[in-house]
Amino acid sequence: MSEPLFGIDGARTELELERWAAGVAAKAERYQDMQRQVTAVTSTESSRDGIVTVTVDSAGALTDLRITDQARTLPGAEIAALVLNTMRQAQSRITAQVTEIMQSTVGEDAQTVDAVVSSFRQRFPEPEPEPPQHDHVRERRIGYNEEWD
Repeated sequence: MSEPLFGIDGARTELELERWAAGVAAKAERYQDMQRQVTAVTSTESSRDGIVTVTVDSAGALTDLRITDQARTLPGAEIAALVLNTMRQAQSRITAQVTEIMQSTVGEDAQTVDAVVSSFRQRFPEPEPEPPQHDHVRERRIGYNEEWD
């Protein structure tokens, strides 16, 4: 959007003001659309073994948590680690979605796109890889009293 040419003559100034105002309004609309789309972003991930599935919103907050009955064979600390690792994985996926939205709505404003995307990358970095899966059957035989099952 180029700067308006004011003061050349009254009619031209009026046309330039209208063009400039329309451009500003269109830009504001694109930014509002971007904000609506970013706010609506969600990310769902499952643990490698499928025991835990989490959904997070654009702020990274947990909005859904599902744990299968297979979790009964795991120690509590392992379930907690699965939940946290899976949540971090879901959060790290938010940045890619936000990047796409930013580029499609306000991509001509590279400085804003870079600032917003960088903010999301800092808040939601790629998580550490999941720890290796354990042999749950072996753990059950060793770690649990069969009478409690």
